[in-house]
Amino acid sequence: MASNLGRHLVACLLNISEARQKSLVESVAQAAITDKHGRRRKGTTVLNIFSDYNYNRSVITIVASITLIKEAVFCACAKAFSLIDMDQHVGVHPCMGAVDLVPFYPLGEEVDLEDCGKEAQGLATALTERVLGTSAFFFGWADVPLRRGLAQRRKEMGWFQKIPNMAASQPDIGPQPTRQYGLTGIGASPYVMNCNVTINTPDLAVGRGVAAAIRESSPGGIPGVQVMALPHKGTVEIACNVESVQMGSLSSPAVGIEPWPAFSIGDRTLFHAPASLITARVTDLASRSGVTTKGTALVGFTPLECRTLAQRALDHDIGEFWKIMHSLQM
Repeated sequence: MASNLGRHLVACLLNISEARQKSLVESVAQAAITDKHGRRRKGTTVLNIFSDYNYNRSVITIVASITLIKEAVFCACAKAFSLIDMDQHVGVHPCMGAVDLVPFYPLGEEVDLEDCGKEAQGLATALTERVLGTSAFFFGWADVPLRRGLAQRRKEMGWFQKIPNMAASQPDIGPQPTRQYGLTGIGASPYVMNCNVTINTPDLAVGRGVAAAIRESSPGGIPGVQVMALPHKGTVEIACNVESVQMGSLSSPAVGIEPWPAFSIGDRTLFHAPASLITARVTDLASRSGVTTKGTALVGFTPLECRTLAQRALDHDIGEFWKIMHSLQM
């Protein structure tokens, strides 16, 4: 049985364009859980910080109730904008903003996607009004009325280009993107996991072939999987965004025989591809080119893990949960 707090939780997997200065990344995380006087902001927690040196990108998992999430994320974003200069950024992962991505995900039964969409819009308004020079585009339930997905909006903004043309980008809110702050994607959707599988080759062409085969839009692709192949420490990483899907998507033969984990948003039941299925498909496809896999990494948690850990952290008033998370039994 979910606690009353658990029924109102929202997660934000904040993506910032910095991973090489640990103290900077942690100061952004601290801003989410402390007020301007350095006092603990009750009802908020940072569950995890995932940083990748090569990508020069960190993902900070912030969780709070729907009434508190916007202010916590605003403070983290404002801190990141004050410390990160995109004009100096170097990394192999595509990005357009110092704060590159701000997705809101409902975790509790009494929070719906429309609620999260409104909070995302409110955050964008606050940022562009209070951190002058910032700008954003909307996706998902913040993109009213079209509800275009993140991948589509990124294509429209030129996010996938090796050197994005900021002058050609048209933000939904705020001024033309500046070189310092860049452009931020802000939105809301059902929970999206990040699952990265490393294949043991420097050959990006092999990686792109694997990525194309498992992408949702490809024949035989895995439902809900959006994917890129990126160079990573002398190998290639198959970097997957694993979106939540409804039951109808599970009729595809590509779903495999393993049950897909399920979770609920309101009266809707959603599913996501298990990491084991993605790993198995990548392993099979890579082997056809004589390439092995090195390992799989989840960036953060599954939806149910995120909610369970957030309730534990908040029940015990632990803001810096990321510091103790790896010592706990999952």
